[in-house]
Amino acid sequence: MSILEIKDLHVKVKEEPEHPEILRGVNLTIKSGEIHALMGPNGNGKSTLAETIMGNPRYLVTQGDIVLDGQSILPLGVDERARAGLFLGMQYPAEISGVTNAEFIRAAINARRPEDDQVPIMQFLKDLDKTMAILKMPEDMADRYLNQGFSGGEKKRNEILQLMMVHPGLAMLDEIDSGLDIDALRIVAHGVNLMRGPEFSSLIITHYQRLLDYIVPDVVSVMKDGEIIETGGADLAKSLEKTGYEHLKVGDANA
Repeated sequence: MSILEIKDLHVKVKEEPEHPEILRGVNLTIKSGEIHALMGPNGNGKSTLAETIMGNPRYLVTQGDIVLDGQSILPLGVDERARAGLFLGMQYPAEISGVTNAEFIRAAINARRPEDDQVPIMQFLKDLDKTMAILKMPEDMADRYLNQGFSGGEKKRNEILQLMMVHPGLAMLDEIDSGLDIDALRIVAHGVNLMRGPEFSSLIITHYQRLLDYIVPDVVSVMKDGEIIETGGADLAKSLEKTGYEHLKVGDANA
C-alpha cells in the first residue's frame, strides 16, 4: 500500500523570502484507496500544497517533509515525482501549441514505462477512444493542440482524460469542478469514480459540496491560514455548506 505523508510542512514563495509563509505546519496522510477532500477559503494555501507536493520550483520548503512510501521526495524533480506515481490536475491547465493531446498523453504514459516496453500505438489509440467516449469528448480533441482553444470545461475534462489514461497512484485535483455545468460535473466525477480502488488515492481541492455529492470522500480536511484546522468524514463538508468557514479557527484541528 502506498502512503503519502505531509509532515510539519512550511512553505514560502522562493522569489519572496521576506514574505510570510503560505503553509505553516501542514500535517496530512493519504493512503492508497482513500479519497481526501481539501476545503477552505480562497488564498489559504490549498493550491500551494498541491503544487508543492508535485514539486513546483516556485515554492520553497523551509521546514518539514513530504514522504512517499517511507522516502522523502523533496530532492526529486517534477518529472521524477510523476514517474513515482504523482499527478496534478491543474486549476488552470496550460495551453501548448504544436503538441497534440494524443501525443502528450502517450508521451506521459511512456515516460513511466521502461524504454523497451513502450505502449503499442494501436493499444493506446483503442484505450484513448474508449476513455474519450466515457468522458463524452469528441474524437477530434485527440488531434487538437493541448488545451489550445479549449473552453474551461473542456480543459477540466481533458485533465480527467489524462488522469484515466496515465493511471497515477495519487492524483491531486485542484478545483476540477470550477466552471463546469451540472452535466459536465457528473461526467468528470464519473471519470474519477472509475479510478477508485485499492491502488489509487486522490486529494481533491474544492470549495463546494456539489462535487462531493458525486465523489464521496473518505476524509475531509479544512485549511485556513496555511494550516489544517479540522478533519472529519464526508459529513464535515455538508456541515460547512451550511455554516461556512468563519467560525473555524487555527488551533481547532481534531485530527
